[in-house]
Amino acid sequence: MLRYFYSNSIQNFLLETEESILGKLAYNNDFSLELTQKSAWLKEIEILKHILFKYPGTIFFEYSIPRMGRRIDVVLIIRSVIFVLEFKVGEKEFTANAVDQVWDYALDLKNFHETSHDHLIAPVLIATEAKYSEQYTLIEKSYQDLTLSPIKTNTQNLQSVIEGVLTFSDENTVIDGTNWSKGRYAPTPNILEAAMALYNNHSVADISRSDASAKNLSDTSSAIEKIIVETKNKHAKSICFVTGVPGAGKTLVGLDIATKFLKSESETTSVFLSGNGPLVAILREALTRDRWKREKANGRKTKKGQIFSEVKAFVQNVHNFRDECLIDMERPPFDHIAIFDEAQRAWDLLQTKNFMSRKKNHKDFAYSEPEYLISCLDRHKDWAVIVCLVGGGQEINTGEAGIAEWIEGLNRSFLDWNIHVSSKLTDSEYAAGEALQLIKNKDRLFTNNDLHLSVSMRSFRAEKVSLFVKLLLDLDIESANQVYNEIKEKYPIVLTRDLPKAKEWLKTKARGSERYGIVVSSQAQRLKPYAIDVKSPIDPIHWFLDEKDDIRSSFYLEDVATEFQVQGLELDWACITWDGDLRYSPDGWQHYSFSGNKWQNIRKEERKMYQKNAYRVLLTRARQGMIIVVPKGDPEDKTRKAEYYNSTYDYLKRVGIIEL
Repeated sequence: MLRYFYSNSIQNFLLETEESILGKLAYNNDFSLELTQKSAWLKEIEILKHILFKYPGTIFFEYSIPRMGRRIDVVLIIRSVIFVLEFKVGEKEFTANAVDQVWDYALDLKNFHETSHDHLIAPVLIATEAKYSEQYTLIEKSYQDLTLSPIKTNTQNLQSVIEGVLTFSDENTVIDGTNWSKGRYAPTPNILEAAMALYNNHSVADISRSDASAKNLSDTSSAIEKIIVETKNKHAKSICFVTGVPGAGKTLVGLDIATKFLKSESETTSVFLSGNGPLVAILREALTRDRWKREKANGRKTKKGQIFSEVKAFVQNVHNFRDECLIDMERPPFDHIAIFDEAQRAWDLLQTKNFMSRKKNHKDFAYSEPEYLISCLDRHKDWAVIVCLVGGGQEINTGEAGIAEWIEGLNRSFLDWNIHVSSKLTDSEYAAGEALQLIKNKDRLFTNNDLHLSVSMRSFRAEKVSLFVKLLLDLDIESANQVYNEIKEKYPIVLTRDLPKAKEWLKTKARGSERYGIVVSSQAQRLKPYAIDVKSPIDPIHWFLDEKDDIRSSFYLEDVATEFQVQGLELDWACITWDGDLRYSPDGWQHYSFSGNKWQNIRKEERKMYQKNAYRVLLTRARQGMIIVVPKGDPEDKTRKAEYYNSTYDYLKRVGIIEL
């Protein structure tokens, strides 16, 4: 399948008629061709035919960026330069959103398109009716990765922009346009981009890496799909446990399966379930906004409420699903396939029993959450499949049972279910080894290597970020230093004691619409002097989805998110502000919570684990780099003594993290 609507050598493009070019564009367009789109294409063709007569090269119209679910208006390959052209036909102004848009396209090619990596990329924004201004056509110095800052121009000055950029080009290199177009596109979308692409009928293969160093998500998705089909054909019931390191793409796999089995007429419907309230809310809102924009762009009037209702059926809060099943304890749920994200966070028996008694008036509830959820799907008389997406070391809240409770529930009540497990489920971080040994019906236990995702896709600049964080938190200084030195060039991690400096670092690192923000532990209660108040609630939808001009967004660096709001989600660049709740000592981490007017020791091992996992979540949120702030403290404030912070700062320096 071609990734563009039209391609030709520039020479042949100049010879071809406008009608012929327009016909090919219209033929490859999946949507009804609106008059405005036709007019825009004709204007772009006219402009380019007028200025490209002196250049050899290749031209592409409507070049697909699946990760973003959008298309570049025009890509020009001239000599050793890749021009990314975004036309705003009839516009007189250069909006900030349009500048970010063309920059995002250029960065996408630079980061994820194999044959673009080593070449100069020039993003150009053309507001066709803008007045001439030298500041618009200013060609700024390129970044180290050979990506220019966006160049703003009007129609009259577009040719001079091309000439100016070509002065930067390598005269000894000529990009072959045909070979360039065949280059492998290996993106790593964030979870919201992935959800939007999958919901709009892209496959996981379109939007995930497939290089040798990364596990192809298609293999895992295909393995689960095969289990579902076999289970249905044999009228059986199966449960799958998919494991993976932080950021490996477990949620992406789950969304892919959910979208593959979305059609009710197939009688194989699925639902994506998560107990992570912020993730569910943000996914729903992101999918709704994206679908509404697409419908509007294609001339179809659809109410947001109607779209939201459809999305709500696709992505559900696991607790709402549970409550619906409580209404009629005999009737099976509508869906035969249930995908449980972050399955390790399901509640244990005590937490579930207490909640059911207090909130639902079920006084004698005798199930843990995993066992009850299995029982809901077990109501189907013909077949059912549960897919559990399991993260290691991700339990961060009281009553989260870990994966062992799922295994024990199967042992107690569902011996006829087939159990398909990742080959890594026995690793200590998943806490399932002992439970697996106790499975009563070993004939129904199947191990599958394809159910584990071993490489982080989140940190596309450096795959070993999650390993570095693990070693850092495990106090393995030598190994952590070794991994840090391997990743620091591609994935910057720096250290400071100055929060304003950290904010400035984020702003200078982020380009286009790359999202940045401040994240802190939910126990970080003595950061108030820095205008960080973890007790002040944020709306995660606004924080993660709104634009740079919205004071509620992460971009404003005023509101901060905790581990509970960011788990399962991502930023491009993150600032982790480290309070006195977790302190380094030669004897190991010291754990504290703030109560009243002083820090108090945390003594329960379970709470210590939650706190360590909270920092694991915070330190693995960034896709491209992070800065860690450890305050200096204040000798006049007994709750912020310097010694509460100095030992941690010194430890991070010993690990080798560069001071800003």
